Amino acid sequence: MGFLVSPMMSLFSKFTVLLLFVLWCASFTSTEAYDPLDPTGNITIKWDIISWTADGYVAVVTIYNFQQYRHIQAPGWSLGWTWAKKEVIWSMLGGQATDQGDCSKFKGNIPHCCKKSPTVVDLLPGIPYNQQTANCCKGGVISSWAQDPANAASSFQLSVGSAGTSNKTVRLPKNFTLKAPGPGYTCARAKIVKPTRFMSTDKRRITQALMTWNVTCTYSQFLAQKTPSCCVSLSSFYNDTIVPCPKCSCGCQRNNSDSGGCVDPNAPHLASVVSSLGNNNPMPLVQCTSHMCPIRVHWHVKLNYKQYWRVKVTITNFNYNMNYTQWNLVVQHPNFDNLTQIFSFNYQSLSPYSAINDTAMLWGVKFYNDMLMQAGPSGNVQSELLFQKDMSTFTFDKGWAFPRRIYFNGDNCVMPPPDAYPWLPNASSRQLTSPHILMIAFFSALAFLYGYV
Repeated sequence: MGFLVSPMMSLFSKFTVLLLFVLWCASFTSTEAYDPLDPTGNITIKWDIISWTADGYVAVVTIYNFQQYRHIQAPGWSLGWTWAKKEVIWSMLGGQATDQGDCSKFKGNIPHCCKKSPTVVDLLPGIPYNQQTANCCKGGVISSWAQDPANAASSFQLSVGSAGTSNKTVRLPKNFTLKAPGPGYTCARAKIVKPTRFMSTDKRRITQALMTWNVTCTYSQFLAQKTPSCCVSLSSFYNDTIVPCPKCSCGCQRNNSDSGGCVDPNAPHLASVVSSLGNNNPMPLVQCTSHMCPIRVHWHVKLNYKQYWRVKVTITNFNYNMNYTQWNLVVQHPNFDNLTQIFSFNYQSLSPYSAINDTAMLWGVKFYNDMLMQAGPSGNVQSELLFQKDMSTFTFDKGWAFPRRIYFNGDNCVMPPPDAYPWLPNASSRQLTSPHILMIAFFSALAFLYGYV
């Protein structure tokens, strides 16, 4: 009996340690999403009460996009929450609830929305001025902070009834959800913060919100979609091999029902199918390819000079359902600290770690190529990048000239495996021999042989 106690105690101890480990892991909430290229990036929803009413309050709700390179594109954001009590929305400016709900108990003045869990969307551009408020009415589109900080916020105003009428009686909404336009964001609980201070237009007076709370939402690509949304292909001037996107990067043709199937670009009924679906449909309808991705980014090492080297970047849209407005590309490569010139794209360095400058954000020039059109003849944008060589690190050997990682609209693209990269012939030369030099050497040899004939 004595020697049975020790194994039993040992088993109990192991079980206790395992249980504690599981409880420790469970203590982390799903709201955490860390992006190493944008460590502090998030969307913050600020709820400012600006006045009290007979049965509630008037508040301004502002959605701030503090993400460096991830924006909200058409058809725009939708914000939802659950009321803590039996609140209703009497009226709104700059936004609207998608469903009024059951307001049958109200006589005379009917609320704008009576749902326990309302969902609010932005108004479209061109709405009458008496229905607008500041930073509203952009169809739910919000720019990223690095790309266009002046348009990185969206606001609406609402009058709430059947609610508290003081700081002590107001109850914070809960269960916030943000779709932008699809899933991917997880929102934390509302937290009361220091009241917001507002500056008058003449900058001579400061007013203060009566009460303010914040909600922080973070993005996870794994929550946004089950499969990737973009892939990368590679080529170079020193190798005839074109490395395509990995096969089935975003799905396979035979098993792509979840993403809306695919369309043969040569199909006779293609035009009628595309026109019936319309643009900016969140469900992708992609062109039939081996990779089945809506977006392909091609990186071509184009030219080699004595002190510089040149790259051509092409982004191709294979999605018939989406025009990508305000698209952006994030590229990691060690030579971005010596980027000399970029053509037809905007550029900004992203340096989450100040000592290292290897990450660049690229996006289109406004009114020129800031919209990536749907799949078809116009469904691509391209640019060239000129880098200065740092002779202590520069090489074409072992795929050094190709990017380490590429993001399109904030989503990580599938890269080819490193052993498939175009390599130098014989993988030996650091500086390539010019074809002109080869031709001169060839004809010189012929002339030498001819002189001995």
